[in-house]
Amino acid sequence: MQRSQIAAAFLPSPGSDAVEWRIEPGLTDYATALAVMEERADAIRGGSAPELAWLVEHPPLYTAGTGAKAQDLVEPDRFPVFAAGRGGEYTYHGPGQRVVYVMLDLKRRREDVRAFVAALEEWIIRTLAAFNVTGERREDRVGVWVQRPDRPAAADGSPAEDKIAAIGIRLRRWVSFHGIAINVEPDLSHFSGIVPCGVTDRGVTSLVDLGLPVTMPDVDLALKSAFEAVFGPAGEVTKPALRKVG
Repeated sequence: MQRSQIAAAFLPSPGSDAVEWRIEPGLTDYATALAVMEERADAIRGGSAPELAWLVEHPPLYTAGTGAKAQDLVEPDRFPVFAAGRGGEYTYHGPGQRVVYVMLDLKRRREDVRAFVAALEEWIIRTLAAFNVTGERREDRVGVWVQRPDRPAAADGSPAEDKIAAIGIRLRRWVSFHGIAINVEPDLSHFSGIVPCGVTDRGVTSLVDLGLPVTMPDVDLALKSAFEAVFGPAGEVTKPALRKVG
């Protein structure tokens, strides 16, 4: 069954606590973010912490997923490169890109990885719709795409399209970590140092590149509304996400 056919709400079991919704100020060190996610995932499985959606921005860097190919790191000395431990290939993170690390207990929801990925795509698509942007999923590749009618069609005759959001997840004992990245206003030239997600015949775009004068707080509001529609209640918190982040 295609992901588009299984996309649906991924709600928790009745009586579950609201997901913590944490917006981290400033730029978050990537190694610290990995440590926080590992710790929080263990705490969720152990029952000592609620689920968490953690919104961050990173300084410019590249991450390698478990499927990354060496030849897809075009400029290895351009930015720091991190082994992420998530699924997928190479991706870029940097200022102007909203990264959301999603630590959810799938045992309280649905033990179905494909349905979870479809739900993440649905979350992004609903978020983009708040800005009148039509995000689309592709069954042969993960992420969310937008058509570009302003550009010539591809060599195979398919419409030109760009990737606007990436997805990369990892599960440990049915607790998720890593998550999604939406391009709000990053420096798109930074993507040229890699082959993003191993896709060579498509480009990348952002909301601002599409001509939308949106801000990160605008996107955060849309993300929260769409998240609650797909994943259930989220309560915003101001305390640190387990430890101080630089």
